[in-house]
Amino acid sequence: MTRSCPARRGLASIAHAALLVLLLGAPMPARAQAAATPARPSPPERGADTIGARMLATIRALTAPGMDGRAVGTPGSAQARAWIEARFAALGARPLTADRHAQAFSFTTTAGQVVHGVNLVASCPGTRADAPAIVVSAHYDHLGVRNGQTYPGADDNASGVAMLLAVAERCLKTPFAHPLVLAAFDAEEQGLQGAKAFLANPPVPIERLALNVNFDMVGRNDRREIYVAGPGRWPALLPVLTAATQDAPITVKFGHDTGGGHQDWTQQSDHGVFHGAGIPFVYFGVEDHADYHQPTDTPDKISAEFLEGVASVVLSSLTALDRAPAYK
Repeated sequence: MTRSCPARRGLASIAHAALLVLLLGAPMPARAQAAATPARPSPPERGADTIGARMLATIRALTAPGMDGRAVGTPGSAQARAWIEARFAALGARPLTADRHAQAFSFTTTAGQVVHGVNLVASCPGTRADAPAIVVSAHYDHLGVRNGQTYPGADDNASGVAMLLAVAERCLKTPFAHPLVLAAFDAEEQGLQGAKAFLANPPVPIERLALNVNFDMVGRNDRREIYVAGPGRWPALLPVLTAATQDAPITVKFGHDTGGGHQDWTQQSDHGVFHGAGIPFVYFGVEDHADYHQPTDTPDKISAEFLEGVASVVLSSLTALDRAPAYK
């Protein structure tokens, strides 16, 4: 997660009709594209029969030795990307525009260094032919290794990727009316670069992108709270999300999406790029904890029980949003 201060955080186009057909499930001709060689996903742990346990297994996999903090452009990032791509494939989440999920991009840092990143984008077809797409996203990059210390990024943002994969699993078993674009963004920690690259050259015409649902730090909170941001900027979302979360097993709070400054999270993760493009967003995230951007952000501090609660909130919200007549 990118934060503006310590208090809070922060593809080539193809024909319109062909893209919509792909989202709705028809086959698309393969096209070569650079990507890391997919790794075989780790088998589920014994007893991993709940969504929370499966999410925790994902977090552990993405913080395992070899991932090395998943900094953009590093071997650890490539290994994490291969693992996520293999999970997409195992779940049946097809690439959106090519034979691989990977969509490469480059950006230049303020120091003049050219950095190469890779987004992973997959599709989950919807049941309604006329429905625009909902982009469901989470960034998979983190800070890497600094001064000899690995920053594993269990909450930031292996937890968000775990939630993204849980949504993919649900959608591919029981599709929503809207097609979903499933996006694992790279280089969020470098200024939301993956999301910027996605919208600069979207794999679906931008007018067909109705909503962004973004996950960034959803893994832990001592008070068992999850924040939902977005309705402060897009008021039509509030009644939908309020009704969807009223019986949640964890505490749901709305806010951190107005007023500017570090308490306004609108621009502090990938959803900010969608908002800037006039696309409504819903962001799920926890308040800060002491391990934010520290080597101590490790999976042992995350519980399957809390993840289970977050998943319940997210899936109920996404179901309600899927049925909503409008987002703005």
